[in-house]
Amino acid sequence: MKTHAQAVVIGGGVVGCSILYHLAKAGWTDVVLLERDELTSGSTWHAAANIHGLHDSTNISRLQHYTMNLYKELEEETGQSCGVFQPGSLYLAQTEDREHQLRLQEAKARRYGMNFHEVSRDEAERLHPLVNYDGIRCIMFEPDGGNVDPSGVTSAYALGARQRGAEIIRFCPVTGTEQQPDGTWIVRTEKGDIRTPWVVNAVGLWAREVAAMAGLDLPLLPTEHQYFVTETIAEIAAMENRLPSVADRDGEYYLRQEGQGLLVGAYEKDVRFWAEGGTPQGFGHELFADDLERIEDNMMRAIDRVPVVGEAGIKRVINGPMIWSPDANALFGPVPELTGYFTCCGIIPGFSQNGGLGRLAAEWIIEGEPSLDLFAWDMARFGVWAGKDFTKARVGDQYAHRFKIHFPGEERAAGRPVRTRPAYGMQAEMGARFGLNYGWEHPAFFDENVDDSAGFKRQPWWDVVGREARMLREYAGIIDISNFAKYRVKGAGAEAWLNALFPNRMPRAVGRSCLTPLIGKRGGVAGDFTVTRLAEDEFWVLGGGAAERFHQRFFRAIPLPDGTTFDSLTDATCGFNVAGPQSRNLLMRLTNADLSNEAFPFFRSQRITVAGVDCVALRVSFTGDLGWELHCAEADQVTLYTALLDAGREVGAGPVGSRALMSLRLEKGYGSWGRDYSPEYWPQECGLDGLIKRDKDFLNKAAWLKIADRPKREGLHLLSIDVTDADASGSEPIFLPDGTPIGQVSSGGYGFGVEASLALAYLKAGTVVPGDIVYVAILGRPHSATVLAEPPFDPGGVRLRGAEILHEPAQ
Repeated sequence: MKTHAQAVVIGGGVVGCSILYHLAKAGWTDVVLLERDELTSGSTWHAAANIHGLHDSTNISRLQHYTMNLYKELEEETGQSCGVFQPGSLYLAQTEDREHQLRLQEAKARRYGMNFHEVSRDEAERLHPLVNYDGIRCIMFEPDGGNVDPSGVTSAYALGARQRGAEIIRFCPVTGTEQQPDGTWIVRTEKGDIRTPWVVNAVGLWAREVAAMAGLDLPLLPTEHQYFVTETIAEIAAMENRLPSVADRDGEYYLRQEGQGLLVGAYEKDVRFWAEGGTPQGFGHELFADDLERIEDNMMRAIDRVPVVGEAGIKRVINGPMIWSPDANALFGPVPELTGYFTCCGIIPGFSQNGGLGRLAAEWIIEGEPSLDLFAWDMARFGVWAGKDFTKARVGDQYAHRFKIHFPGEERAAGRPVRTRPAYGMQAEMGARFGLNYGWEHPAFFDENVDDSAGFKRQPWWDVVGREARMLREYAGIIDISNFAKYRVKGAGAEAWLNALFPNRMPRAVGRSCLTPLIGKRGGVAGDFTVTRLAEDEFWVLGGGAAERFHQRFFRAIPLPDGTTFDSLTDATCGFNVAGPQSRNLLMRLTNADLSNEAFPFFRSQRITVAGVDCVALRVSFTGDLGWELHCAEADQVTLYTALLDAGREVGAGPVGSRALMSLRLEKGYGSWGRDYSPEYWPQECGLDGLIKRDKDFLNKAAWLKIADRPKREGLHLLSIDVTDADASGSEPIFLPDGTPIGQVSSGGYGFGVEASLALAYLKAGTVVPGDIVYVAILGRPHSATVLAEPPFDPGGVRLRGAEILHEPAQ
């Protein structure tokens, strides 16, 4: 057994073997996989192993498409059968929302050259004559859908990895993972120890236990899951062709051919958690007792749709464990607080995703960053706040609503609240409906008579958000921005450290601020920040709250100079954005500070007192309007908020939620990281290249220089869309009038102040100029849109820079 390796993969399921294979394929051949039992032990061996390409997330669709195409390549390369059956998959829509979802996915398939299209009922009956299509509004067909053999796929990965020099050691439990002072790891086993710079936790059901060896607590929890296989069905036995699988997600079951019978599985409402205290070490190829009564309702819906299911006997029942994250997405990526520890756990549709995850894991480990933006799957999206109670509540909700549509911007209540600010109760009494951001509750909108809801079309709260947005544009609004990430860098080396991290030059004078991107390993945009200098030796840095743990990877990459400290202030501070034409007038009622343009110009900062509360004030607003951000100690939040609201009433102002903020920033054409900016996009493609200084060093400058002078692949444009009952939200494909795909929406919504449906979108370079008409697939249908030459609100920045003091209070 080796004593040193480039990477040690722990876990011999399909995901672990895929990562090992892709590491070896990428040139890392001195790699080892350790498996406590036999390959496929745990949850791989009993999986239904269905494969499908389309997903609501564009990048997950790409990942799954890669996986589906990989299986036949694996067979050719290794000679090992993967048991691939691809008779296709039929997707059925019983509801209007499901039809919208499928039509949007069909439009995405046209955008990315994937095989997914609508078929008529007659064609569907020819493909699968055993299905009753009554009540179906829309039918889509994915010709490459089907299933594979779990053991065959795992063995093919293992064989392909071994052929490239990788080593697989079975029956070799890991007993410890110990990080050394130089950042490398010692992986301890009963057969000896291995020193490695990279540990990969791909242990599936045992991910929690292996993580604990490194001092990690992963938010994962297993549940039971059942499917059954029928006896031979005469009609199937008489057929020459294999039947396509059936995705009737409104019926909350899945169904495909297995042998000469059918396999039917379900995610029932009566969730059964398993091994809450830890997965038993001796568990391997065991199953749980059958309990089909739990899925009886789902079975009856399957029988209504495919009547022969009710006439066939049951040949066998599989009731085995699956392990889930709180949002049913993988916990993927390097642990930000540790060097060289990678997780790939909690994968539910493993046989649709294992190949793509293996490839991207290898890219991340070897090259420092994956080629696709997978922030929604990055393990850094959860922090220590995602404890056992939250995880259990969310896993239960995800399992019971496995096939429920995840609508854009949907907020699910399970497990909440987790993290609240002092003003939370006050805001709830004011009618706030809350969103979740990295565990924090923050007001989405305010109306005690309107509940939150989600859908593809405009919801009842749309009018409420419109009132808030118009109030701010006409008078002023008070927005809780406490969920922004806030950091303090202090000490003699603070300026040098920030300059080594960020590509923009840090402010040289006290009270000045700058915007700056953060550059990723491939030269793309890994973040965007506001940095302000509060003293000669003190800077504040503000960024996206959801990415706080994600950005720790970058902050840790630059050693702090002696005598310099870096602290997160997010938990200890709260903030409000007071914005709108009356914002100066509002604040003048509460402070003796001079807020005139001469004394407090745009993009400057000061320490001031507001209503007796010490604040760090920044003359900036994401609304694109005149405004100030006020940051105070958490203990002072209620005092400051109460004073702002009281003074606000005198000028026609009131509370404004985050949904109105998202509408307001679109009117100004402001991009948002995680939506419009990501590591996939180059700075010159999203208009941030002007914030990069070539004459200084910064993190990942060499990567940026490789792409800095290349022509844009795509460019970020603002569109005005002709639509009446729905708005773009993100990922909608965009086409030229002749049907040629040219891009996709990065974010969208309605601009209430300019009365237009707006979207920021990436369009292929050279395909459009301002004034051109393109077509955006909202609800999967083409809607004409105009490429705008400038933002529709305050294009010259007159309101933003707001020189005049408005004395007239609103009536």
